[in-house]
Amino acid sequence: MSENPPSDIPLPYADRPVATAPGHWVLARAGKRVLRPGGAALTAAMLDHARLPGSDVVELAPGLGRTAAEIVAARPASYTAIDRDPQAAARVAAVVGDRGTVRQGEAADTGLDDECADVVVGEAMLTMQGDKSKAAIVAEAARVLRPGGRYAIHELGVAPDDIDEEHYTQLRRDLARAIHVNARPMTAAAWRKLLEDAGLVVDWVDTAPMALLKMSRNLRDEGLGGAARIMWNVMRDKELRARIMQMRRTFTRYEKDMVGIALVAHKPEAGARTAPEEAAPGA
Repeated sequence: MSENPPSDIPLPYADRPVATAPGHWVLARAGKRVLRPGGAALTAAMLDHARLPGSDVVELAPGLGRTAAEIVAARPASYTAIDRDPQAAARVAAVVGDRGTVRQGEAADTGLDDECADVVVGEAMLTMQGDKSKAAIVAEAARVLRPGGRYAIHELGVAPDDIDEEHYTQLRRDLARAIHVNARPMTAAAWRKLLEDAGLVVDWVDTAPMALLKMSRNLRDEGLGGAARIMWNVMRDKELRARIMQMRRTFTRYEKDMVGIALVAHKPEAGARTAPEEAAPGA
């Protein structure tokens, strides 16, 4: 198992010009490996609450495979990834090796059996979906979970829950313009409701600053060598630098409004709803 897939496996959208490719894959071209809104620490906390050891784990849209490597390292009973992009699937397969299975497919229609998983993980992918697609993916996660199974997500949130609607609309428009994806981040209350509407019980919620392009976050997430690699790639590529600076300006403009948010919910036993744990401070 390796956290770094072979370099001859191209990134998704590698044939798309930097100016029009989705923002997260542009950051990957720059050498960024942690693409989660709340950073690696929030993912680690989420995975800890998901209780991975000995569990049958399904990951939806694993992207570069950074979280896949962490999941497999936690010694689950099994690991299965589902990704619609063949290049992403190939990269994740190279990361997990013989410790897991990677399938090409849709997050909303995985083809997996009912109640076959103890944990379903999804990061930074529901944010990119409209309301109907969000609901369909969460319903699919609930379908494949066994009773008592956990659904863990790490997404982009907005704060506070009563954010001004006009400001929220402008934030979404500017974000979509910067990252070239029609991203739809939601408030903590809305993320919680999305899971509860699928019959899940939210056990844990926490947030972290959305600091994807801040040097302090990159040093923590990527290490000194990784941060230096990103800086070198950005400095020597004019088009890449212009696109990342565009994203950075938008992230800075709305840094007080956006957060990384992680939630873990469980599927209750038939006919039963247990009381959730108290949410983490700052949720």
